[in-house]
Amino acid sequence: MLVVDDEPTVREVVVGYLRRDGHEVSEAADGPTALELLESEEPDLVVLDMMLPGVNGLDILRRIRASGDMPVIMLTARAEESDRVAGLELGADDYVVKPFSPRELAARVNGVLRRAAPRDAPGAELLEFDGLTIDNRSREVRCGAELVEMTPKEFDVLAHLAGSPRQVFSRADLLRDVWQSSPEWQDPATVTVHVRRIRNKIEADPENPRWITTVWGVGYRFEP
Repeated sequence: MLVVDDEPTVREVVVGYLRRDGHEVSEAADGPTALELLESEEPDLVVLDMMLPGVNGLDILRRIRASGDMPVIMLTARAEESDRVAGLELGADDYVVKPFSPRELAARVNGVLRRAAPRDAPGAELLEFDGLTIDNRSREVRCGAELVEMTPKEFDVLAHLAGSPRQVFSRADLLRDVWQSSPEWQDPATVTVHVRRIRNKIEADPENPRWITTVWGVGYRFEP
């Protein structure tokens, strides 16, 4: 793990909880140090504060997403929806608003890691549609022959919807099933942002989606 936060107390608490769960953890107090550690250590997951000296968290997230799909959980002291959405739009897998429960953050870290882990268990499905392939074994998505790069959470949302074609899922359903959370703990806008990102990656016309349609007032449905 890599924990990036300019507040020593926050780093101490977060690092302590993660190490207690058996994770090996490095830490950084500013953006430039974080970028150096990302390159030298290649962590499995990053807990990343949004407001950092040197290079801010959103810029670091942009660089992470430009090179791969490493899971990222954002920390932010900002409660405004626009700030949370900014991180999610750039590809954050989850976010936690300060002040937060360290136990909740540790649980979210473990949940993101479980969802990001390769799934090679027997019986995993290969979902094939008209030009769209979703492989739960390799966690790969292809449009035609082209591989579509997705974050772990984007893949989970798409696979969950496609695994039950034509079934309508509310945002609360998806928070419960994919994020293992609820609207009381997680902003439903998280789902909206992830669906928008998925559409931008797999739809020929994201404004008029072929695969993931909106059932107004209810939620989302995958059209096989």
